[in-house]
Amino acid sequence: MIKAIVFDFDGLIFDTETHEYRVLEEIYKSHGAELPLEVWGQCVGTHANFFDAYAYLEQCIGKPVDRDVLGKQRREMFDLRVENETALPGVENYLVAAKRLGLKIGLASSSNRAWVTRWLTKLNLLDYFECIRTADDVEHVKPDPALYLKACECLGVQPQEAIAFEDSPNGAIAAKRAGMHCVIVPNFVTTTLTFGEHDLRLNSMAEMELEKVIERLERK
Repeated sequence: MIKAIVFDFDGLIFDTETHEYRVLEEIYKSHGAELPLEVWGQCVGTHANFFDAYAYLEQCIGKPVDRDVLGKQRREMFDLRVENETALPGVENYLVAAKRLGLKIGLASSSNRAWVTRWLTKLNLLDYFECIRTADDVEHVKPDPALYLKACECLGVQPQEAIAFEDSPNGAIAAKRAGMHCVIVPNFVTTTLTFGEHDLRLNSMAEMELEKVIERLERK
């Protein structure tokens, strides 16, 4: 019986990943270089230091770049892009439905807590979550299962009683390693990546009501 749902954050609730890629794409183009989507996609859902965008740019153009200048530019461009963005389609409907169904609601993110709570507050979604576990709470982030195991422990449920909603292969690996059901909802950045084991794939959370998702997974 499903007793809880646990969300990823970046790219699943709020599509920071696509905006981050678009910003870097512009920066690379301004230096006469390209950042292939398949290169950037491999770092999605894991720790921030997995891919050094500036080192890769230096490799592409054959000379050093000013990381401080580019970092400031990157943050300003990103904030401008997401200024009027909302949660991805279907997200709030799932949260409302979970409350109505009496499910526990958690979040497990490889980002840090300040980042996650900043954007959840901006989106007016923070109060939906009974438990939030981030990179600040574990030694190893996704694809390690620690974040999901800690979220389930915090919610007081067994992993097999919870559904993880993920947008990245790294996140899906973490969820399945933890022993959870896993629904993948890829975004622009991750849709062409190869996903391993998962239980259901949706193009958007608006595609299927939460009740039907639960019904399908429980039948399996």
